[in-house]
Amino acid sequence: MSNIESALHIEKRSTIIPMIILTALFFILGFVTWLNGPLIPFFQLACELTSSQAYFVTFAFYIAYFVMAVPSSWVIEKVGYKNGISLGLLIIAAGAFMFYPAAESRTFLLFLIALFVMGTGLAILQTASNPYVVVIGPRESAAARISVLGIANKLAGFVAPLILTALVLSNMQEFTADKIALLDSVSKSNALNTLALQLQRPYLYMGLIIMVLALLVKLSPLPEIDLDEDGNVSHLSIFKQVRNAFRRPQLVLGVITLMLYLAAEVLAGDSIGAFGKELGVYGTEGNFYLKLTSFTMSAMVVGYILGITLIPKYLSQVTALKASGILGLILVVVIVLISPKIMVQLPGIPNLPVVILLVALLGLANALCWPAIWPMALEDLGGYTKIGSAILIMGIIGGAIFPLFYGLITENINASNIANGTVETSKSGNQIAYLMLLPSYVMILFYAIKGHKYRSWKIEERN
Repeated sequence: MSNIESALHIEKRSTIIPMIILTALFFILGFVTWLNGPLIPFFQLACELTSSQAYFVTFAFYIAYFVMAVPSSWVIEKVGYKNGISLGLLIIAAGAFMFYPAAESRTFLLFLIALFVMGTGLAILQTASNPYVVVIGPRESAAARISVLGIANKLAGFVAPLILTALVLSNMQEFTADKIALLDSVSKSNALNTLALQLQRPYLYMGLIIMVLALLVKLSPLPEIDLDEDGNVSHLSIFKQVRNAFRRPQLVLGVITLMLYLAAEVLAGDSIGAFGKELGVYGTEGNFYLKLTSFTMSAMVVGYILGITLIPKYLSQVTALKASGILGLILVVVIVLISPKIMVQLPGIPNLPVVILLVALLGLANALCWPAIWPMALEDLGGYTKIGSAILIMGIIGGAIFPLFYGLITENINASNIANGTVETSKSGNQIAYLMLLPSYVMILFYAIKGHKYRSWKIEERN
């Protein structure tokens, strides 16, 4: 047994408490993260934004992972993994509290700063908590353990839009763009101010709950871990650790794969609401499009359950990643080719385009990517596991950049359709823009087949 696998010195029966704590943390992580999808059409209306501007919601949130990933590793080195988790939670709470003045002034920039702060806290939380999952048991079953936590994460993603809709967006049918456009400037400003203020109380409560969780983690029996092994690299500067870590192809290719996978995951979850709104998926409640993120999360939960059931007894995490890449490629092609006029009947939704369900099914293709990529990328890193974890977190930048491109592509295609008078006969930009996910699933498939096996760039390494 390697030093990494024995770092916690926990017998099988004593993994229960750490797993319970980690499950709660991943639920919080998912809840905070998957609130962004419903917020995109909300901010587009409340702050009077274009569709591409609204996607800065995801940019501000996920860019924090890229900016703060390596600094997070340095912070954790100073305070430890357990204290790092508590610190990350406190920063998330601070970001939630910032929603109060942002809503008071209805200033989109303040909302973006609050989202960046929350993303910073999540970057620290991710960097501190993910290594626990790897070392808590055998590496070959790491994907199954991450799947357990992934279910908590995506269940939170299922619940979050429903709670936000119930507490904040239940009266969105009163604030449709058509109704707002009919108001005079004063009435319009008052209506939008009222809409923005509905965010204050839920985010205030969320911040208080997360603060309590930070205290509970601090007082919990979650043990500290030490991943500095095979060469004792802690004496090296953070820059030398990063440089040496980048000599590991499985890590570098893993970061690229993770970045492209995050693009697919975030777009599948955060774009489906805007796409549904464009296709007129209002349902009997008038705001059903805000809940469509839950469809994607449901598909991901199914994928995680399959992962727990099949990995590693019946299916290796490598095979699971191959299947994810193939399924994703098939779905993207069908999503772009299928007519949006093909409908299916569901309770409360008299006409739901099948293409919306296919976008939601991308969640199934994405579910096992993170659980599989993470242990593959960290394999054989030895003492560089800590910095490798931080570098992997930087790959989450895919969730920041690609939605912006999606928004721009969507706007340009839709504008072109309007200019050419082909709105009724052409497919919307929202649908065609999903083509940008093809490279994501090609890279996922490559990493599963070959990329994770590389251990050298075949260039002489210099000490």
